[in-house]
Amino acid sequence: MEKEDQRNFLLAMVLMIALVLAYQQFVAGPAAKKYEAQQAAIEAEKQADTAETGVAAIDQIKPVEQALADDVRVAFDGDSVDGSIRLKGARIDDLSLKKHFLTVENKQEVRLLRPENAEFGYFATYYWADGTSLVAGRNSPWQLVSGKELTPASPVTLRLETDGVTIERVIALDEHYMFSFTDTVTNTGDAPRALRAIGSIERYGNFKDFLEATDPGSSTATTAHMGLMGDTDGTLRLRKFKPLMQLKKIKGETADGTFPSDKGGWWGLSDKYWLGALVPQQDTFFAGLVDKRKIAAGGDLELRTESAPLDLAPGASATMTNRIFAGAKRYEVLQGYQNNLGIPSFVDAIDWGFFFFLTKPFFLALEWLSGVVGSFGWAILAFTVLVKLPLVPLYNQSYKSMAKMKKLQEPTAEIRERFKADPQRQQQEIMKLYKEEGANPLGGCLPILLTIPIFFALFKTLYVTIEMRHTPFWFLKDLSAPDPTALGNLFGLIPWWSAADIKAVPYIGMVIGVGILPILYGATMAALQTLSPPPPDPMQRRMIQFMPLIFLFVFGGFPAGLVMYYVWSNTLSYIQQYFIMRRNGVETEIGKFVKKLVSGNKKPAS
Repeated sequence: MEKEDQRNFLLAMVLMIALVLAYQQFVAGPAAKKYEAQQAAIEAEKQADTAETGVAAIDQIKPVEQALADDVRVAFDGDSVDGSIRLKGARIDDLSLKKHFLTVENKQEVRLLRPENAEFGYFATYYWADGTSLVAGRNSPWQLVSGKELTPASPVTLRLETDGVTIERVIALDEHYMFSFTDTVTNTGDAPRALRAIGSIERYGNFKDFLEATDPGSSTATTAHMGLMGDTDGTLRLRKFKPLMQLKKIKGETADGTFPSDKGGWWGLSDKYWLGALVPQQDTFFAGLVDKRKIAAGGDLELRTESAPLDLAPGASATMTNRIFAGAKRYEVLQGYQNNLGIPSFVDAIDWGFFFFLTKPFFLALEWLSGVVGSFGWAILAFTVLVKLPLVPLYNQSYKSMAKMKKLQEPTAEIRERFKADPQRQQQEIMKLYKEEGANPLGGCLPILLTIPIFFALFKTLYVTIEMRHTPFWFLKDLSAPDPTALGNLFGLIPWWSAADIKAVPYIGMVIGVGILPILYGATMAALQTLSPPPPDPMQRRMIQFMPLIFLFVFGGFPAGLVMYYVWSNTLSYIQQYFIMRRNGVETEIGKFVKKLVSGNKKPAS
């Protein structure tokens, strides 16, 4: 590298690092402080309201265990969930996931549903209404009439007797995450009644804080859909939390703000890995809606479903079965509900993304491979080979073209120097050379174009499917989390400085906190660059040489399983391209280095 090029390269590096530090100082830092100030102002306003009125908006926010003790409850214990139902309102507001934990230590279960007067209240039930009046509402005094504890083998029965209406509710729980509410409604009055079932799922508090409380780190998951999700009239409805709370219009919304459906469906709130959803009776009409008045008033987020009225003459009864899903978005579970209960598009509660036609097959292949090889990590490595095999002929042609282009570097440089003053003639001579040698400057582009959708599809697959969450492999405790190692403590050789503390160091944490896998990715990317012909422009050449360092830091925040895939993929690509180039008589940089190393160790003949 010439001195001027070295200077330009070092200048580019300094500018790039300065840009990153400036972003941290003037953009990311102030944004975080602004968010903290907003949260402090909200909390101060709440405290002021409490001091003035003597009570907060929901009495007083209490720890979950204290909030649970305030009401009479019916416990439930299933294979996948446990918790309790509040008898007042017949509300599921206490639910933990028995097979999923907050951290990889597997000590604390994920608590998904919580009481209204606890932090991050989140609950669901079905009410009944006659016109605009609730006959079974938020605090209706349901009574337990049979059963002591709800299990998959033993449902419980509740009864509510109100003005002219009696409702008998049988609540059942399956082996996964589905509760069924079978309500028999009887008109005990003297006049006809038109009763509607109203499903309600409510969540309190800042949505980002709730995401952190139920799955640490998920509030920054920008590529996963989190917010309103449902299927009405055969169409998937989506709106992320932020625009939802800003009352942005939702595609498909009618003039009265509803989403009518005659074809079954569901309506709920989706997090990265969890889902709370109302599943009305599938063979009857319902309309989904978002209570925008509560959002506008600064209250909670409530989604509802409303059935068509059931017309009941005096003494008449009708039965309706509605369901509530509250649990993990596991593919085989959602697929089972979709097939067995006829819930449309339920498996699409997993955010497959734009390349869904690739992400679904990719996931199924990974799931099958993990069963064969016994580990999701080994499945990723095996899947890398399977993905590359069909592209081998295409890559071979591409690498042959790149080998010819690299072989023509010196003749091309001579032409550029000879016709420096005549760019048009220069281009003509270069194209003539390419034609004579059978080289195609664009021949190496096609495989790259094909890998772009594969990259995004695999990224999405590994990012949003829960099957990789908290899955260990080698030194990695969680393939869905970023690499836990850090350069700053020599990848664990310095035991008294943890990688987490290193990554948290302001400004330089992103540099010294980078893990071994992102470094290997940068190294394999740089190695691949040595096999490709560099751009003729010196500045472009310097920038391309700098790309591995940029991507090293970019990939530092990616899931470790994804980075592992690309390290292995780059390694296989390097081996393939190296042998093709050697077969075509092209000397590689690594070959030159090894030759120099070997010749340097040879002793001169005496």
